[in-house]
Amino acid sequence: MKTRIDHLFAKLKADNKKAFVAYMMAGAPDYVTSLDLLHRLPQSGVDIIEVGFPFSDPMADGPTIQEAGYQALNGQQTLLKTLTMVSEFRQSDQDTPIVLMGYYNPIHHLGAKSFLKQAKAAGVDGLIIVDLPPEEDQELCLPAIDIGLNFIRLATPTTDNERLPAVLNNASGFLYYVSLTGVTGVKEAQPSLVAPDVARLKAATPLPICVGFGVKTPEVARAIASTADGVVVGSSIVEKLQQGASLDETLNFVNVLADATHNA
Repeated sequence: MKTRIDHLFAKLKADNKKAFVAYMMAGAPDYVTSLDLLHRLPQSGVDIIEVGFPFSDPMADGPTIQEAGYQALNGQQTLLKTLTMVSEFRQSDQDTPIVLMGYYNPIHHLGAKSFLKQAKAAGVDGLIIVDLPPEEDQELCLPAIDIGLNFIRLATPTTDNERLPAVLNNASGFLYYVSLTGVTGVKEAQPSLVAPDVARLKAATPLPICVGFGVKTPEVARAIASTADGVVVGSSIVEKLQQGASLDETLNFVNVLADATHNA
């Protein structure tokens, strides 16, 4: 079953373009602003939107996204409210792929079966669940695939050739390559170090490879996109809003990054 993500990458490949993926935290700095941001990201060149749902113990997130998560939780943002946001987005946009990114605890609390049914109905296309390893595929991954959602895996610089087959098993949509060890938004990615790992991953899977963590500038985005199939930017976008930038200023920044990625 082809998803919006599958169709998008097929179109980008035909157009010889790379994907620009933007992350946002649902409910940060508040529900209304984040919904407005969600609606406007595609107009700023974003091909895939990663929508984070907040969790109180975000182990892979650096200070910027942690702060956004706490802000969202303080504003009473929940997983169900996040699905409502996606539903509202789908009323005006039936094309842009939406990937939910977060941790398993809120899904487990809601119930995996109920969550998947509601996520599919809301218009979600894929899931990135940071703390569910391949050994737990029966928990969420396989049921998600059964109802037509992509289950997107993370690979890291420490994912060696022995571990890689397990990571790739049942993965779909694209493979998210984490360019750095550690948490998001702290260090800057080094394109010269990323390129060999992207080549290694491409030799192991036909899935598109999108690189994230540490992409802070158009120059880095362009350099990484020259070897990868897409670039993911999260903390740098979230940080703009936290520093008091207007939505227009933030979206202008997104647009510059998207242009750099598309034109790599």
